[in-house]
Amino acid sequence: MVTAMEDSCPNGAQEEEEVRPLGQHAMEGPPAVRSTQGAETSGAMQQVLDNVGELPTSAGAKDIDLLFLRGIMESPIVRSLAKAQEQLEEVKLEAVQDNNVELVTEILGDINNLKVKDDSAAELSRILQEPHFQSLLEAHDMVASKCYEAPPPTETANDAAVNSALMQADAVRMIGIRKKAGEPLGVTFRVEKDDLVIARILHGGMIDRQGLLHVGDIIKEVNGKDVGNNPTELQEMLKDCSGGITLKILPSYRDAPAPPQVSTYNCRHHADVYVRPYFDYDPANDSLIPCREAGMAFKKGDILQIVNREDPNWWQACHVVGGATGLIPSQFLEEKRKAFVPRDLDGSGILCGTLAGKKKKKMMYLTAKNAEFDRHELQIYEEVAKVPAFQRKTLVLIGAQGVGRRSLKNRLMVLHPTRFGTTIPYTSRRPRDEELGGNSYHFTSRTEMEADVKAGRFLEHGEYDGNLYGTKIDSIHEVVAMGRTCILDVNPQALKVLKTAEFMPYVVFIGAPDFDTLKAMHKAVVDAGLTTKQLTDVDLRKTVDESARIQRAYCHYFDLTIINDNLDKAFETLQAAVDKLCSEPQWVPVNWVY
Repeated sequence: MVTAMEDSCPNGAQEEEEVRPLGQHAMEGPPAVRSTQGAETSGAMQQVLDNVGELPTSAGAKDIDLLFLRGIMESPIVRSLAKAQEQLEEVKLEAVQDNNVELVTEILGDINNLKVKDDSAAELSRILQEPHFQSLLEAHDMVASKCYEAPPPTETANDAAVNSALMQADAVRMIGIRKKAGEPLGVTFRVEKDDLVIARILHGGMIDRQGLLHVGDIIKEVNGKDVGNNPTELQEMLKDCSGGITLKILPSYRDAPAPPQVSTYNCRHHADVYVRPYFDYDPANDSLIPCREAGMAFKKGDILQIVNREDPNWWQACHVVGGATGLIPSQFLEEKRKAFVPRDLDGSGILCGTLAGKKKKKMMYLTAKNAEFDRHELQIYEEVAKVPAFQRKTLVLIGAQGVGRRSLKNRLMVLHPTRFGTTIPYTSRRPRDEELGGNSYHFTSRTEMEADVKAGRFLEHGEYDGNLYGTKIDSIHEVVAMGRTCILDVNPQALKVLKTAEFMPYVVFIGAPDFDTLKAMHKAVVDAGLTTKQLTDVDLRKTVDESARIQRAYCHYFDLTIINDNLDKAFETLQAAVDKLCSEPQWVPVNWVY
């Protein structure tokens, strides 16, 4: 064996020269195979493999070690890992959008009407409104929009630097928020010892959702700038800010949890409180509101949800049908404000349904009711509750004499005799020839009628031409017991008695049109032969004035107002409103329900 090897390799040096190129060639492998592997291997890996193949012997590396290293680096697993690494280095992860807070707000608006019907929608709404979830979205949007740079340092006055140095380090907090330009924060401020203190946080606003600021916190700086002690300037500063905002605050407490902003109403086992205002309100015209931008406008008759009334002067409310939370004057504040406004009522004026002149005077009054007190009632808000559709017990038509109340009542009763009925009045006068009791009147003695009046059995009563007339309360209950709605065309002062759960009225005011229209309507009726009663211009003007007086004095009782400038159209409007009561939910005074 040794001899043969020596024969084939007589020269040792030559053997070494022959073996080394062979080893080198073996490590490099066939050219075709190497090019294929290089195509499948990443650039960095291929460079390492080439360097290993060209490694000189002076490096001291053993051939077996180099073969082992090459085998590992050429394995499919290592090559795949290398390719994955290169692809990850090339991919840049970017946010899809940076307005997720706005998107969630739109989603909450879309599913607002589904919360009552769908438990999943209610749960989703609760999750989306959680302060931690809102903070997560705001943090995401801040990073996505790259608005996380620290505000540039600003030069501060020496006294400000001294004050800042005197603050305890653990008492100062830096709060970061993100907003769009013009978007309200939902917070108002007050001046307290030359500091700007958070006076209130609007329910559902940006600050309320974030949960990082609380009532009583002192605002010291905004984006490194001292805020001073002017609330208006601070509101304008915050209003113009956009993107990331950094607030330096002195918290009103340390680590105590934020008190929940819930309504302080004691509302008969339900948390939601709704009111119907009896006046129009525009915060832009209110000189008392602490922040006009935080105010909420509304119209008389709107349904508002009260979400917070901790402040005795300013409640937080929102419209039931959409809209953000805003400030509205409280019952207490508005009562004080309206107490100094003179009432536009004539205390000595004639009562509803009476005309001066040669006609006999008809004096109407209510038992144990003071009409003068009714005139000076202050109606601000009425608490209401939403109930399913139902048939009202009474339909009350209010208006001046001659505006068509009786015509509308008779038409309803003729067309729908099973749905509507009315009362038969009582009188102390003697029946005329061929006049039967129980048809047009119930006839009784004056003594008996006076006893019933004294006992409070009459809704209203009066004296005309020496005889008593009146409407008994029991006669209303008799019509209701038959399953019908009782139609009443009574004196407006009776509304104070009727607006209760006992009668559940739907009150419709039939208003007179303008003088020219009323005169033309009266002429058309006379020309058609429907009446022989001629009214003068003075009579017609008194009707218009009386109608306006009733509307001013009793408008807070009205559910619907119809101006009767066309009897057919007025009847269609009245009938549609009555039909709607039996098919759609209604907002009624809360004392009708609880």
